[in-house]
Amino acid sequence: MEGGIHPADSSAFRECFSLAWKNPYVLRLAFSAGIGGLLFGYDTGVISGALLYIRDDFKSVDKKTVLQESIVSMALAGAIVGAAMGGWLNDRYGRRFALLVADFLFFIGAILMAAAPNPSVLIVGRIFVGLGVGMASMTAPLYISEASPAKVRGALVSTNGFLITGGQFLSYLINLAFTKAPGTWRWMLGVAGLPALLQFVLMLALPESPRWLYRKGREEEAITILRKIYPASDVEAEIEALKESVEKEIEETGSSEKINMIQLLKTRTVRRGLIAGVGLQVFQQFVGINTVMYYSPTIIQLAGIASNQTALLLSLVTAGLNALGSVVSIYFIDRIGRKKLLVISLIGCILSLGLLSAVFHETTSHSPPVSAVESSHFGNITCPAFTSAGPSATWSCMRCLKGSDCGFCASQTDKLLPGACLVENKIVKDTCHGEGRLWYTRGCPSQYGWLALVGLALYIIFFSPGMGTVPWIVNSEIYPLRFRGVCGGIAATSNWISNLIVAQSFLSLTEAIGTSWTFLGFGVISVVALLFVIIFVPETKGLPIEDVEKMLEERVFQLKFWKKRTPVVKKSAPV
Repeated sequence: MEGGIHPADSSAFRECFSLAWKNPYVLRLAFSAGIGGLLFGYDTGVISGALLYIRDDFKSVDKKTVLQESIVSMALAGAIVGAAMGGWLNDRYGRRFALLVADFLFFIGAILMAAAPNPSVLIVGRIFVGLGVGMASMTAPLYISEASPAKVRGALVSTNGFLITGGQFLSYLINLAFTKAPGTWRWMLGVAGLPALLQFVLMLALPESPRWLYRKGREEEAITILRKIYPASDVEAEIEALKESVEKEIEETGSSEKINMIQLLKTRTVRRGLIAGVGLQVFQQFVGINTVMYYSPTIIQLAGIASNQTALLLSLVTAGLNALGSVVSIYFIDRIGRKKLLVISLIGCILSLGLLSAVFHETTSHSPPVSAVESSHFGNITCPAFTSAGPSATWSCMRCLKGSDCGFCASQTDKLLPGACLVENKIVKDTCHGEGRLWYTRGCPSQYGWLALVGLALYIIFFSPGMGTVPWIVNSEIYPLRFRGVCGGIAATSNWISNLIVAQSFLSLTEAIGTSWTFLGFGVISVVALLFVIIFVPETKGLPIEDVEKMLEERVFQLKFWKKRTPVVKKSAPV
């Protein structure tokens, strides 16, 4: 079957889990490396909850949106550098070494964040964490892909996606666990060092990627590891395919060591692979997923949920759905293929983003009015902007929240009735709560708030199995062996740059054009992403890694993706 397609139907899922009994070594490699995904996911999720309490401890953060965005986005800036460095480290020193460096950096960053005396040190810690996450995000799926049999490669790389979403879910559980603890956010961020330490210890006992070893001339070590991974009936064909791939590199370039960037861009297969891989990584971010993960408690508050703890609890539901979607991906990725999952995922994202846009339009345009009587009830703590507007001014809750340092105290009898526009500070907040009222600073009470939660849930359900995991899987298998590290680094760097742009601009966009128009923009981008997937992304289901290159050479991108591809066996070339 060398050079052919290994059929990957529903048996792939069963075969993946039977590895736990037949060959636990492969599963051990996958889950140990996949802890890199856990680091990625934990950091993505934990900051959304911690930010609510960081704002309470550091008033400068509470008053400045740019500081909030910086605390989130400096980790992304670090991840951009980490992913770029990771590509070079992977090709130069190996996948295992890159993961060990990533764990070390993440651990240092977690300690700095937990001990931060001010926002500046917190931001430095976030940069260190970002460096580690950036390296791990592109190295973990690459390591798993190169150490997995072709038939279950998609399912095993999906375990990395499952651990990303599992890390996000874990972070929300930990956020909830520490809401009443002294030093709330310090515990939330400091616990992040534990999975990094665990992976560091586990990776010390694991081997290097067999394909990296073979390309570096360490054939005996590579063959020994391949014999542990593949059944005896398949291992010789895999070794032969790997040998042919390396020999072809040497024939084309004169060396299997030196990587020439000009040669990389001139190589048709690499260029086509980069278009598909980088495009997927960019669109993964621009359809808006990490605004949901980073700011989900804030989004829930924008929908009219006032309590921090309630917002965190509801965010836990979205994180749980995200993790569940990754399990769905493990089942379907080698059954129906990468491309179909992407198409279904994006169609669902478009519909759910449309729903979110409509709900937020309704909540902002029909927010409860501000009552002069209700406001004067609290005496001299009425918002100065409302007072200076005069008695004839018609204010709503949303107009109040857009005022300088103003908050909305809802009516005692019904939160949808006229309320008070007051000065925003902790004393006023406690005064409002003391009368049994709800206090709003980011969003307004609405009878449609629950629909925003439905929209968020639907978005996660559709996004996670497809756009959540498939871009990482495709990037771990689409590039020729010789360029896999550097191309994976380029794709991961583009992901983190896109992530940074979205995270840094989301809150500012919601303030400038409104939450409704922001989500509508993500929906339009999702439509463009759908067209991109149909035209440029190939189907790699069941293909041995070495055969993906041949498919790109011939540009067999299967535009009619819904039709079943006929397995073909490549005949040996005549001597």
